Amino acid sequence: MRQVETREDLTDQLQWVKFSGAAWTHDNQGFFYSRYDEPNEATKLEDTNYFQKLFYHRIGTPQSEDVLIYHRPDEKDWGFDSHVTEDGQYLILSVWRGSDRQNLVFYQDLTIEKAPVVELIDQFAANYSFIGNEGPIFWFRTDLEALRGRVISIDTESLTMREIIPQTAETLDDVSLLNNQFVVAYLKDAYTQIQIFDLNGDLIRAVPLPGIGSISGFNGKRYDTETFYGFTSFTTPTTIYRYDLVKGESTVFRQPQVDFDPQDYQTEQVFYSSKDGTQVPMFITYKKGVELNGQNPTYLYGYGGFNIPLTPTFSVSNLVWMELGGIYAVPSLRGGGEYGEAWHQAGTKLNKQNVFDDFIAAAEWLVDHQYTSPAKLAIGGGSNGGLLVGACMTQRPDLFAAALPAVGVMDMLRFQKFTIGWAWVPDYGSADDPEEFKALYAYSPLHNLKPGTTYPATLITTAEHDDRVVPAHSFKFAAALQAAHSGPAPVLIRIETKAGHGAGKPTAKIIEEVGDRWAFLSRVLDIQVATAKS
Repeated sequence: MRQVETREDLTDQLQWVKFSGAAWTHDNQGFFYSRYDEPNEATKLEDTNYFQKLFYHRIGTPQSEDVLIYHRPDEKDWGFDSHVTEDGQYLILSVWRGSDRQNLVFYQDLTIEKAPVVELIDQFAANYSFIGNEGPIFWFRTDLEALRGRVISIDTESLTMREIIPQTAETLDDVSLLNNQFVVAYLKDAYTQIQIFDLNGDLIRAVPLPGIGSISGFNGKRYDTETFYGFTSFTTPTTIYRYDLVKGESTVFRQPQVDFDPQDYQTEQVFYSSKDGTQVPMFITYKKGVELNGQNPTYLYGYGGFNIPLTPTFSVSNLVWMELGGIYAVPSLRGGGEYGEAWHQAGTKLNKQNVFDDFIAAAEWLVDHQYTSPAKLAIGGGSNGGLLVGACMTQRPDLFAAALPAVGVMDMLRFQKFTIGWAWVPDYGSADDPEEFKALYAYSPLHNLKPGTTYPATLITTAEHDDRVVPAHSFKFAAALQAAHSGPAPVLIRIETKAGHGAGKPTAKIIEEVGDRWAFLSRVLDIQVATAKS
């Protein structure tokens, strides 16, 4: 912890903090945070990621003196996200259960000593994301009776609810409160649109954006008249813009210098039919001039889970792939958040096979339309995307030449038994439920490998200290795949040391991993790389 103004490193040390931010009080003397109890020999395996508690820490005091604000010993799965309102009056608690999108909302009046924690939303019936408040009037983004999202207000005194911004055809992705207005980000077919509304929900203006891409930012305080946002696309490195909320004007603030010409590349969005007829969008990016002759090396990347949308994002590593002559394709699979909660639920639990069907249909579309062929097609994804790759390569080994599952969930019958795996049950289901067991067993990558089958060339990647998806998933899948595989294609596992699930990985390690990935695909897809003349 560091005092920014003096650059002094403080001696405060907090341990056993996980899945938590820091919600500072307005006096800047301390903050609220969530942590777990220190594990001991009796609890380290079974309760390490259960029974989260909310504490207040005052700067300059030892952690042992932190004040316990809230906990529920009767609810082992509950976790707490905390937020202090901009006016400093309220502590807002969002109560979550694993990956379940539905949450509770509690609050505490910080102006009253020893005020009780009030249960404002006490049923897990919808998702509520706190936006801001006008005294006792709280504004929320929610999917309550609106699966694509809307903005509501709740009067905490009268407990009355009012709709401010109704649901639209687009998916409500984010809302911030700036210039005393709502700045609303929508997803339209997986790319961002920005609109600004007054506090009554009347549209003021749409914000023109540089193109079809993704937006981050639009953060600040309620009465700020300017803000900043980042724009990125598959061919645009993240560029920071300053936005004048009064004039409605954007100007470039910072722009990275990447040694390539965006005009040399093109992105198109297509829609294809999945197995059950559902229309699924897909972004395809490649260098202009590529001949669609069915012989192009293609990297099909997906995720499809936990209500997380895959939107256009620039990546230098993907640029390298396209410089090699490769095509990069990203479908918006069910299970993600591209079209709201209904799209998400259509790819969970007993519906999880829809995600794999969507991905396989994307591959078939690319082959049918001469972008590539099975001999030139590679698939990749990480975490839940690693599960996606594992399931699809076991279901359709004939369709892919290479598979790159990263830190994947491969044992669908035991995932909930390790670290935070129990939190994924809302998305995957549980092997303890007879019907969900059947669905899990039907696609679990580890349990669907068949001896004597020729599988794609496979590079499995994991890290020895991954406490999100334990590396045992990858270890077991690699061993079982090597035993079952029949054919000359290599089956390898790459185990990173001194690393975890991926977040915060040093640049040097990222470069090494990306280099190994493209080298592997260059070999197995027989990519001919031209060498520069001296």
